Amino acid sequence: MLMQYLSGRNIDFTERNIAEDKDALDWVANTVGQLATPVTDIDGTIVLGFDRERIDAALQAKKLA
Repeated sequence: MLMQYLSGRNIDFTERNIAEDKDALDWVANTVGQLATPVTDIDGTIVLGFDRERIDAALQAKKLA
C-alpha cells in the first residue's frame, strides 16, 4: 500500500527487505527498536507504519527545504 501511494505521487523510493539485507535490518533495529512494522525514512524523519498524514507532512517539509 505504501509503495503504491508513493508511486502514485511520483516519489522515488528505495525498498529494502530486512530479511535479505542485514545492513537494513541493523539500521531499523538501531533506529526504531522494533522489526515488525514498516519504516519510512524521509531525509531523517522516521515514520512508522503507513501513517499517511506524517508521510505527507515530511514530504511537504522536504519540498519547502
